[in-house]
Amino acid sequence: MPRLALYALAVCALSLAAAVVSFARGSWLGVVWILLLGVSSNIAWYYVRKAKNDKAAEEGLRLG
Repeated sequence: MPRLALYALAVCALSLAAAVVSFARGSWLGVVWILLLGVSSNIAWYYVRKAKNDKAAEEGLRLG
């Protein structure tokens, strides 16, 4: 897994924890953490798909 995808997943986990704590304390700031969670998860999926597609393209160039 690419390093940037791992960093994005770490941000996802931390954002989820921060959102849970914020909502547990009755703060609406948790909404911001949920939005950050969504963005970071999309970034993680992007880098995972990009690495997969790059690897497939590299294999295609070797075969062709």
